[in-house]
Amino acid sequence: MASVTMKTSGGKDAGSLELDADVFGIQPNVPVMHQVVTAQLAARRAGTQSTKTRSEVSGGGKKPFKQKGTGNARQGSIRAPHYSGGGVALGPKPRKYDQKTPKKMIKLALRSALSDRAAEGKVVVVEEWGWDAPKTKQAVSALSALGVDGKVLVVVDTNDVNAIRSFLNLPQVQLIEVGELNAYDVLCNDYVVFTKATLPSGQPIGAAKVAPASASAEGPFGAGSHAATEDGEAPEGFDIKGNADSMLYHLPGSRYYEATIAEAWFATEEAAKAAGFKKAGSRAKKDDAAEAADDTSETSE
Repeated sequence: MASVTMKTSGGKDAGSLELDADVFGIQPNVPVMHQVVTAQLAARRAGTQSTKTRSEVSGGGKKPFKQKGTGNARQGSIRAPHYSGGGVALGPKPRKYDQKTPKKMIKLALRSALSDRAAEGKVVVVEEWGWDAPKTKQAVSALSALGVDGKVLVVVDTNDVNAIRSFLNLPQVQLIEVGELNAYDVLCNDYVVFTKATLPSGQPIGAAKVAPASASAEGPFGAGSHAATEDGEAPEGFDIKGNADSMLYHLPGSRYYEATIAEAWFATEEAAKAAGFKKAGSRAKKDDAAEAADDTSETSE
C-alpha cells in the first residue's frame, strides 16, 4: 500500500497517510479507460445537427421547364440535391450518441486513472484548506507551496465554500466535487489534489484482506473458481476470466481478455466448463460443434 506525505495548505508536512491500494495501487487498465472516456465524450454531444432533404426545403413544387424540346436534361424540381439551394442528400439528422457503459467498468477506469497518477507521484493530499474567507491569492500561494504546476484537478467538499470560491478564478485549476470524480477529468489534468475528507477509498483502511483461495477451494461457481477482486487483478492461480452475464470465459491472450471485466476467475478451462461457462469466440463455437458431432457419432455406433 503506497503512502504519501500529507501537507497543510501552507505546504508543511502534516504526517504520513496510506493510500488505499484498491483505488491508487492497481495496474491501470488502458483499454477500459479508453472505452469509458470515449463513451463519456460521446455522451456530451448534443446530437442536434440537422439538414433538410429535398422534401423539406421550401419551394420547388413546380417543374422548372418542360420535359422535352429544350435540349437540357429533364428536371422535376429546383430543390433536388444537385441544385444550389436544394436539399441535402444523406445529410446528418438528430441522433443520440450515448453508449451504454457498465458501472463496474466506469469504476475500474477511475481507479486505473488514479493509480496512474499515484504511480507518477502526482496525487497530493492536503489535511484541510481551513480558510476563513475566499481569496484567490491564498489559493495561488497554496498551490505554489504544494509544488504543483500545470493543470490541476482539485477535489473539494461541497460545504467548503471558501475553498471553492478561492480556486474558482484560476484558469489552470479545475474544481470537482468528490461525488463527480471521473476518469476523464483525472486524465486531463497533471495533478490531482485531495483533502483528507475527500480522499476516496475502495474499502475502510485497515480492514483485513481476504487471502486468495487455493485452486481446490470451493468458489462462487464451484471448485476451481474464485470471486471477482476489488482491483480487477487475477488471484494467484486463477487467470481465466469469466463473465456471468454472457456465461463466457476468456483465456489469457485472447482477443477480448484485457477489455473484459472478470466477474469470476477460474483456475482451469475444465472448472469454467463445469460451472456452465463456454469459451468466447467463433473458434469455441466450432469446437463445441465438433464435440457435439463426436458425441453423436459415438452414440450412433
